[in-house]
Amino acid sequence: MTKLDAGVRPEVARGGPPGGGSVVRRRWTTWERVKRDRVLLLMGLPGLALLLGFHYLPLLGNLIAFQEYLPFVPLGRSPWVGLENFAVIVNGDPEFLGALRNTLVITLVQVVFVFPAPIVLALMLNSLLSERIKRVVQSVLYLPHFLSWVIVVAVFQQILGGSGLVNNAIRAAGGDAVDFLGNPNGFIALLTSQVIWKDTGWATILFLAVLSQIDTSLYEAAKTDGASRMRQLWHVTLPGMRGIVILLLILRLGDSLTVGFEQILLQQAAVGRAASEVLDTYVYNNGVLGGQWGVAAAVGLVKGIVGVLLVLGANKLAHVFGESGVYQKESR
Repeated sequence: MTKLDAGVRPEVARGGPPGGGSVVRRRWTTWERVKRDRVLLLMGLPGLALLLGFHYLPLLGNLIAFQEYLPFVPLGRSPWVGLENFAVIVNGDPEFLGALRNTLVITLVQVVFVFPAPIVLALMLNSLLSERIKRVVQSVLYLPHFLSWVIVVAVFQQILGGSGLVNNAIRAAGGDAVDFLGNPNGFIALLTSQVIWKDTGWATILFLAVLSQIDTSLYEAAKTDGASRMRQLWHVTLPGMRGIVILLLILRLGDSLTVGFEQILLQQAAVGRAASEVLDTYVYNNGVLGGQWGVAAAVGLVKGIVGVLLVLGANKLAHVFGESGVYQKESR
């Protein structure tokens, strides 16, 4: 008995027109597919409800960007002000421009240093010959990912703070303590080092999975041709990882204007808002704390639109270079 084509009704596929002839195949109707897959659809309902409740319904809050929002009245009854709340963006409010500049600088630094870190670490772990050692190292590197930013910041305070391990060692050597955590000039370096320590190990999972799928015969063929380990890395390993690297880079660009809200907020008092204000903390400080709900919503809305445009543009660029990216239109 042959397998049936996907989406074809069994009774139609097995039979045929009276008197013989070719088999007539008819596609399932939408209701027939729903009835057939009703168990799977029911299993997916809780996830769908969470997605709608926490991701799509809150999008209605973007109406605040066009209102002089009053938090104690229904959403639609606040006075409408049109595009007035977007004036801070159009007119170049200094506080907003400072937050935008800090956001872009932090994003650039983290793309350059944070994004490649798990790739390098995955390549190093993949080179370990002992599977037991590899598993132990992976387990240790994964642990920081499960710590909250409160704990991560506290750990760095115990190491780099005024009474921390490093400054105690400096004093013991006869030197003066260094203000690592309160220095505005070193704040971006501090943020970047925290992100690398916390998330690099966890981010290697995808890259290690991709490395395990590369055909070993390619390495054997490269060795036969006399390729060194560096040549194998350049011509076999990196091309094998190109697809996932481009995909993650596209997703990172879409999230590029969102940089460490909780991480920055916990340390903002030590360095001041001039050095640490980013778009997310700008929205929080001016919206939640300052009561400028409409302005904060306008900034958040523009940030989301820019993120979508970056994803679409980067995805189109990926198609130009022959990669599928996040999505790809079906060829007809």
